[in-house]
Formats: sequence, structure tokens, C-alpha cells
Amino acid sequence: MHAWLCEDPTGVDALNWKELPTPEPRAGEVLLEIHAASLNFPDLLIVQNKYQMKPALPFVPGSEYAGIVVAVGEGVTHLKVGQAVACLSGTGGFATHTIAPAAMCMPLPLGFPMVDAAAFIMTYATSHHALLDRGQLKAGETVLILGAAGGVGTAAIQIAKAAGAKVIAAGSSAEKCELCTRIGADATINYSTENLRDALKALTQGRGPDVIYDPVGEDLAEPAFRSIAWRGRYLVVGFAAGPIPALPFNLALLKGASIVGVFWGDFAKKEPGANAKMMQELVGWYMQGKIKPVIDRTLPMGEAKAAYAHMGSRKVMGKVVLVNS
Repeated sequence: MHAWLCEDPTGVDALNWKELPTPEPRAGEVLLEIHAASLNFPDLLIVQNKYQMKPALPFVPGSEYAGIVVAVGEGVTHLKVGQAVACLSGTGGFATHTIAPAAMCMPLPLGFPMVDAAAFIMTYATSHHALLDRGQLKAGETVLILGAAGGVGTAAIQIAKAAGAKVIAAGSSAEKCELCTRIGADATINYSTENLRDALKALTQGRGPDVIYDPVGEDLAEPAFRSIAWRGRYLVVGFAAGPIPALPFNLALLKGASIVGVFWGDFAKKEPGANAKMMQELVGWYMQGKIKPVIDRTLPMGEAKAAYAHMGSRKVMGKVVLVNS
């Protein structure tokens, strides 16, 4: 097997494509032949030693991937050789093969393409948990999605529309706003040329959005929160822009609003039954055509560094996926 090996977590340039022995699965594990792996923001942080999870060195980055089971370890009964699965295990995906915990592998129904499967779990699970569980978004409500053209943003647009909400998508360029409209957003705000608060006031007749989905942070957080509707819910999803914003608590008081943390990873661990039910619903929505990952581009697995560079350019719309031919 071959893999991108991180032996020194000082950044993408330190990654090396190496030939390694193909491992054997132990109890509770499966060996997967990887067909596709998507690039997520944590995949960048982890090779820079900036992510909350710090795997032992050396490790293979690539948190989310899809492939075929080629061997199963002792005690694995719900998966079989030849079965197609998707997995989000945190590491191991940027390779030709990987050992994956069997419990973390999601069997794929027939007709679920590998590229879509590799770009599915993290963004859709995060957005579903955020909007419908933590945000309690209801049909007829208005949701503002920041960073709407990114991986989680595009998933959030589709999930909010499936829930019957009105979607206002905010992006940093006209091209990104156009994409958001194509996948279902009711209105868009280009925050590089428009004042966010003025645009929200006009689009909501002064009421403000009921739910704000924020995976960006930084300078957008406070003006967005100042625009929130009475009893609104501000979803803290992530900080893709880098700095963690500090919101004045008096705004929550004046708006009767809630600041709600979203941590899908721990939700999946602490409430596995609820998470499994959610994933089942999401797969059903995919098969019904209600949701579909937006793929910015696919690149050969050997071009992982180019994929990282493209993600760092902040021009990605949807997800970048690496594929093994």
C-alpha cells in the first residue's frame, strides 16, 4: 500500500508519499481499499499540530473516506468482504488502504457513488445535528448560513430546505452566491460587497433570521448576531476564518437569543443511537435526491498537496475529493 505519511506535523510540505506494509485488521477492525477521500478543514489543522486530536506519530491524515472491505477482523459480523462503506475515523484516508474501526463504517446502499460517499458524513452529519437537533429549526423559519458555499455550508443549505425553512446564504463572492442559489438558497448576501446587517434587515423585513449557522467566526459573528430575531438561535459550528470571536453577552439578553454549541463528534460518541437514526435519515434523503454533496473537484490521491493548496486558497466551493484510480 501507499500513503501520505505525516512524520513531522509542521505542515503540508512535510507530508511524504510512501510505500508501507499493508496491515492486517485486528479484532473489531476492517481493512479497506480506499476509492475516495475528501479534504476537510481538520485535515489541514492536524498536519500543522493545531487540531484538538493529536495522533501518535507517524500517522496518515485523511479523516473521511469511502472504499471496499477487503478483510475483516475477529468479531466483525455486520460487515463483509466486498462491501462498500464510508468511514470518518479522523485519520488514515489519504492512502490506498487503511485499517478502520468497524463500528465507524457506514454501509452504503447500491447506487451510492464513492466520491459522494467520501464527502458525505462530516458535512451532512454536522449540519443536520446543528440545524435540526441543536437549532430546532422549523418549517417556515428563516436561517442565515455563513460560509454557505463551503462543504458544511452547502450541506446546511440542502438540509434547511429539506426541513422547509427559508434560506439566506452568505458568501464571499458572486460566484459562491450563484452556487448557493443553484442548490436551493432563497436569497444570498455577498458579504465582500454588501453590508451584512443592512442586507439581512431588508431580506427579513427587519425581523432578522431565526437561526444563524456559523462555521466561519471572526468578523462576521457580531454583525450576524446583532441581526438575529427574537428567540433566535446562534449556532457555533466552527472557526474556519481562524480567530475565535467574542460575542457580547448583553446581545443575547436583549434578543432573548441562545448561543448554541455544535459538536457533532461528541454527539456521535455520547448519543450513538440518536446519531445512527440521523445518519439513516440522511442516507434516505440522499437516495431520494433531496441532498447531494457539492464536489468542487476530484484529484488523484498522489496530488494531495495540490488539494491542500486549493483548500487554502479559500476558493473551494463544496468539497475537494482525492481518488485512487
